[in-house]
Amino acid sequence: MEEKKTKKDQVMDALGKVIDPELGIDIVNLGLIYEVEIENDQRAIITMTLTTMGCPLSDMLNDSIKKAAESVTGVEECEIQLVWYPIWNIGKMSRYARVALGVPEGFGI
Repeated sequence: MEEKKTKKDQVMDALGKVIDPELGIDIVNLGLIYEVEIENDQRAIITMTLTTMGCPLSDMLNDSIKKAAESVTGVEECEIQLVWYPIWNIGKMSRYARVALGVPEGFGI
């Protein structure tokens, strides 16, 4: 019997559909999402980073992230906390993302 997913897991699944337009890979597999917290069962707090400071797509990504999080039943608000530490590097990407982008095995890890 399959366990019911937590709201946090549902938000992570929704974020997995947000694609970085430059790289064509979702932000979860890219390793940009550091933490998802659910407050009062209705507010998602997402701690994340970007691949580079001053990313020109940050506003568009923010909008997509908020829409994705708020698409989860019961999540009425989404706060994004953008952090620069720990610094993102290709070692944070999933194996799927590294293969899709042609990053050699073991590179950056």
